[in-house]
Amino acid sequence: MSSLEYHITIKELPEEARPRERLYREGAEALTTVELVAVLLRTGSCSASAVDLAAMLMGRTGGLKGMAECSTEELCTVKGVGPAKAAQLKAAVELGRRLSAETMGPRPVIKAPVDAYNLLKERMRHYDREHFKAVFLNTKHHVITVETVSVGSLNSSLVHPRELFRNSIKRSAAAIILAHNHPSGDPAPSPEDIQITCRLAEVGNIIGIQVIDHIIIGENRFISLKEQGII
Repeated sequence: MSSLEYHITIKELPEEARPRERLYREGAEALTTVELVAVLLRTGSCSASAVDLAAMLMGRTGGLKGMAECSTEELCTVKGVGPAKAAQLKAAVELGRRLSAETMGPRPVIKAPVDAYNLLKERMRHYDREHFKAVFLNTKHHVITVETVSVGSLNSSLVHPRELFRNSIKRSAAAIILAHNHPSGDPAPSPEDIQITCRLAEVGNIIGIQVIDHIIIGENRFISLKEQGII
């Protein structure tokens, strides 16, 4: 008997056990999360079926939420997931996000720093790295969308005005609220936080898109740089 490990492919499974065929027959709600991811992946690799690859991907990223937060580059570090599969996964996540935004009812409105904090705290408080986000607002300060600008320690190379304001113009935003988390739990602004905030606010004033605040989120608390008099 060969010492090589044998992996069953999706085609070798009985038809009633294949995720895609089960989805046709029983509906998407009957599939597990791993099986749904396997349907998105479509194929496995030379050493793993699509279901095996989906299970490995979920394990490496910490589950559905972790996978959704990964960049395409991070997804591609999982053996068997190339650019095409990573793009399929990110497209599915974005479609889910847009559907959620369309069905959530009236857009939230930001009237005070605490409104921005309440909007973002649950999605940002448990990140183990700094995530820099932008909340795009219309003229009445209703939220248009929230976008991730960068992931990693905050510095000028990660947060460039060109990328931030290009997206704000594309979204027809009248104003922006900046936000990022401090994984340490302490929301006190660093010199880099202040420097980048001032730089982005200056650019916003020039092009007519106001940066109205920068919220730094820690553990169950936050700091508004507007309230601190920095903006």
